Amino acid sequence: MGCCGSTERTKREWKPLEDRSCTDLPWFLLFTVFCVGMGSIFGFTIATGGAARLVFGYDSYGNTCGQRNEQIEGVRLSGLDQTDKKYVFFLDPCNIDIVQRKIKSMALCVSVCPDEELKTYQDLKRFAVHNGSELCSYELAGHKYPSLPERFDKCPKLPVPPSKSLPVFNRCTPVDISCYAKFAEAVVTFVSDNSVLHSLIAGVMASKVIIVGLCLLALVLSMILMVIIRYISAVLVWIFTATVVLGSLAGTSILWWMYIDYRLTVNKTLSKETEDAKEEAEMSRDNAQVLLVYAIAATVFTVILLLLMLFMRKRVALTIALFHVAGKVFIHLPLLTLQPFCTFLALLLFWFYWSLVLLFLGTTGNPVQNEETGLTEFRLTGPLQYMTWYHAVGLIWISEFILACQQMTVAGAVVTYYFTRDKNKLPVTPILSSSLRLMRYHLGTVAKGSFIITLVKIPRLFLMYVHNQLKGKENACARCMLKTCICCLWCLEKCLNYLNQNAYAATAINSTSFCTSARDAFVILVENALRVAAINAVGDFVLFLGKILIVTSTAFAGVLLLNYQRDYAEWVLPLIIVCLFAFLVAHCFLSMFEIVVDVLFLCFAIDTKYNDGTPGREFYMDKALMEFVENSRKLERVAERGRSRATEVVSVEGAEMKPMDMTAESNMVNNNP
Repeated sequence: MGCCGSTERTKREWKPLEDRSCTDLPWFLLFTVFCVGMGSIFGFTIATGGAARLVFGYDSYGNTCGQRNEQIEGVRLSGLDQTDKKYVFFLDPCNIDIVQRKIKSMALCVSVCPDEELKTYQDLKRFAVHNGSELCSYELAGHKYPSLPERFDKCPKLPVPPSKSLPVFNRCTPVDISCYAKFAEAVVTFVSDNSVLHSLIAGVMASKVIIVGLCLLALVLSMILMVIIRYISAVLVWIFTATVVLGSLAGTSILWWMYIDYRLTVNKTLSKETEDAKEEAEMSRDNAQVLLVYAIAATVFTVILLLLMLFMRKRVALTIALFHVAGKVFIHLPLLTLQPFCTFLALLLFWFYWSLVLLFLGTTGNPVQNEETGLTEFRLTGPLQYMTWYHAVGLIWISEFILACQQMTVAGAVVTYYFTRDKNKLPVTPILSSSLRLMRYHLGTVAKGSFIITLVKIPRLFLMYVHNQLKGKENACARCMLKTCICCLWCLEKCLNYLNQNAYAATAINSTSFCTSARDAFVILVENALRVAAINAVGDFVLFLGKILIVTSTAFAGVLLLNYQRDYAEWVLPLIIVCLFAFLVAHCFLSMFEIVVDVLFLCFAIDTKYNDGTPGREFYMDKALMEFVENSRKLERVAERGRSRATEVVSVEGAEMKPMDMTAESNMVNNNP
């Protein structure tokens, strides 16, 4: 299980797709046990009645509506038979605790929700007699409501608004939700005028067909871009390069011009001998010093940038070649475009299950009387409260596991494509084959990699929670330290994500354990550090431009389609929704493209390291990458010839100098008798 205790050979013999064996089996068993624990929490909430209390509802005495109940020790009016009373009725449904986001009113189980407004206690009596549904506390007789002194505390607040039950959760909800205005006002704090909100909602409802059409357009554009990006990647890369170089040169030039202008201003001001002129000159001198520092820093940055561009120009060509091959991958493996949908669907189903169990946990536990209201609530106490933390860890680990499964599946399909010499002999569905290999051999590796990310993510989220809780209370030093720790953990998480992704690719190639694959991938990446830097810098910017292209194209189409609405204020929310969806879709698809490029680069680096194109050691790479290798070799041969010629010239000059030195030495001997 440990990384350091690996007994595998230290010198890696890469044998792509030859041997398959189960990897990290102990971690698969550990993850299985953890998932069983998650399922046990769900079973516990059902067995202890938490699920039933959430779905059917319960009153303020601990009785679950719609079923027989057992007596709760120390709680009066508990243990009642509520079989005929299936609905939860709140005496004051508008008494809402905004901070805790729950209703503070007493709750009762009733057989029928009041479907008409009840203005007096006589109306409450009539409703109880005719419908058999008593809306006051259980100990009060329905026919005595108007005369009982307890009616002011244990009967509903008058007037009782008409209500109806929710379709799934049996709660009596007021038909007129105006009493929730306070709660809505607290939630929608950014709206100061109801007319603005109504106008925006009206714009969305009027444009719902256009919004759906634009969302589909963003989806289609993302798919098209992944295929054609190989044709426009060269243009985008050189646009990026030119923009960065010209921008840095322009910024440096402007800073130097501003510095020189300030110096001239200082000299002119010093020629005047007034007191105000001296103060102005002093301020200008300080500004000039600051500008000088900025200009020097910008100059150093520009020089370093130009040197990097000079040394990395060949690596930029590799980035273009990888983008070209990645486009071919999506043509040969069209099911890759469906992978984001499958991952999103899996995450959505898991998040729904997780949220449902979390709600069940909120109504599970031991009955406890609220000291403030005197009502009975169910809370997890003692060791049971750790189930919530266990459930929270499960959210992170299993979500990361699902994302890691996507990375491993994509890596397996791309590896199969790269190391298959004859592309006509590819499996019918490489994605399906990769998924089956993952489930059969490598679930333990994915579980281990996702657990490492979880170990970093949990403390970062905890520190973010502490930072939010202490906002406005901590001093500047503590706030700075918290932010620094959060930032460091975020950077570590990103680095581990990148290393994990390459480790999954190495596992897909050689079927090695997670730690062995991570070590081998790390060695390959370090040996190609400049190439990695060029691909990540240039490639990320190109993909960012692709996202911007999709968002702007969708927004432009939205403006054209929404042009018939003359009330331009109604455009705002539909366009925001469309642009957010377009960016989300573009990010999902182009992130998939980025994963493909990274896996292709690792395969390329392994291919060039262990193969040289000679018989028996032929390259696996695509024609575009082969052209890049051939061009690189030509440049290396030209450079080697230049070095050899320079060496020959130096050796010839040295040979000519030796006789001259011997002649000079003999003359000196003759001149000294």
